[in-house]
Amino acid sequence: MTTASDPWLDPWLATLARHAGNGPVLEIGCGAGEDTATLLAAGLQVLAFDRSADAVAAARRRAPQARIECRDIRDPLPAEPGSLGAVVASLSLHYFGWAETQAIVQRVRVLLRPGGLLLCRLNADDDVHFGACGHPPIEPHFFMVDGAPKRFFDEDQVQRLFAAGWALQTLRRDVTHKYDQPKSLLEVACERVDETR
Repeated sequence: MTTASDPWLDPWLATLARHAGNGPVLEIGCGAGEDTATLLAAGLQVLAFDRSADAVAAARRRAPQARIECRDIRDPLPAEPGSLGAVVASLSLHYFGWAETQAIVQRVRVLLRPGGLLLCRLNADDDVHFGACGHPPIEPHFFMVDGAPKRFFDEDQVQRLFAAGWALQTLRRDVTHKYDQPKSLLEVACERVDETR
């Protein structure tokens, strides 16, 4: 349940605008559109999606100037390879096994032009109020939490996830008070780089 605003994007808006240039920011897992509205208010174009039709409807009401689609992140992504300068994914990359998580991150990388920015927030391994302990394991750091799979990350896993084709710019622990209980997370910013052989 949402109980408070979460202005986490505010310090990043100028950076996102610089990376996006004249193109849109892609928002993965937009939910009810809180971050979508923040991006729009900053003058950015937004292309967003969420797998929940109810969330998409709410986001379209909150941010009617954005292009918002109903799709799963495992579906074809709504941009051409190399066409984006910025992608935002707040607490939307934690539903998958490790191999699938790696594949999704590399699919996102393909959409970014060189130097493009991925800004994301990930469930932290000490996020005890939201499932980081006491639930049946599926694989390491990945649990069945109240009937839904959820992954929890530590710094080493983030380093591994973004080891190939990325330059990690920011990795820090944070807590959001958006929900009924404090939620622990990792905030990550990384740029696409061309791999050298």
